[in-house]
Amino acid sequence: MSTEPAPASATPAGYPAQPLRIATVQAQAVPGDIPANVAQAAGLIREAAQAGARLVLFAEKFLSGYEPELIRADPLKCAVQPGDPRLAPIADACRDTGTAAIVGAAVQDGADLRVSALVFGPDGSFTTRYDKQYLFKSERDYYRPGTAGCTVELDGWRLGLGVCYDSGFPEHARAAALDGCHAYLVGALFSRGHGFHESRTWFPARALDNTLYTVLANHVGHTGGWHTCGASAVWGPDGHLIAEAGEDLRELVVTDLDPGVLRTARETETLLADLALTTGRPAERRTRVTLA
Repeated sequence: MSTEPAPASATPAGYPAQPLRIATVQAQAVPGDIPANVAQAAGLIREAAQAGARLVLFAEKFLSGYEPELIRADPLKCAVQPGDPRLAPIADACRDTGTAAIVGAAVQDGADLRVSALVFGPDGSFTTRYDKQYLFKSERDYYRPGTAGCTVELDGWRLGLGVCYDSGFPEHARAAALDGCHAYLVGALFSRGHGFHESRTWFPARALDNTLYTVLANHVGHTGGWHTCGASAVWGPDGHLIAEAGEDLRELVVTDLDPGVLRTARETETLLADLALTTGRPAERRTRVTLA
């Protein structure tokens, strides 16, 4: 397993041998209460595992709720730290079920706060974290941006990670695709109204632009002053919606990512293959990890 930053590949990778069943989940986070949200996340992982999911994706900052004021006022309580013992129930749930998880959290990194996706392997190990690279305007006074993309490999599937506003920038998903990713997984907060419109524009566009699956985990209810829109969903590599949750209920969306569908999309829409013929593209730094 390597967690060192590496330059992105210039061409897309091959295809996985088998489908990958994933669950994107949405639930009401308890404001600022990491133990309560960890317990809820662990329960959702176990529930998703019963449905056969190999990986579970959670919303942005699910472990605290979005809650920027609470996090800044008391980061020791509302953000997680390296080696945080409060995360043990998530690790236990992953290890007990053989399920990987990508969990949104605010992270205290020395003097800095980050908006991160924490990656737990199916053996329960904390493997790496991805730090949000594109901060929303209201986040810039609170958080520091990440400096590298992140690709996670599980069962032959390469998965590019993003957090919310990252998905609005075509370059972000494109960097994942150029690193051989087959899917783009994003925990987010999208609100009702314009936020919903953004999510329904960006995710199918990122899917079709890069002929990869896109997966969204969103919040439900109110958090951090936002009235969120739920509708966690999965889009196919042709940009079509495959599955979608409701707007305000606790829900799991379980979907199989199919290598045959991926191959057909990439043979039909040759965007990545044609782009690979272009020379002189700068490589983005990315962290790459393989989950056991």
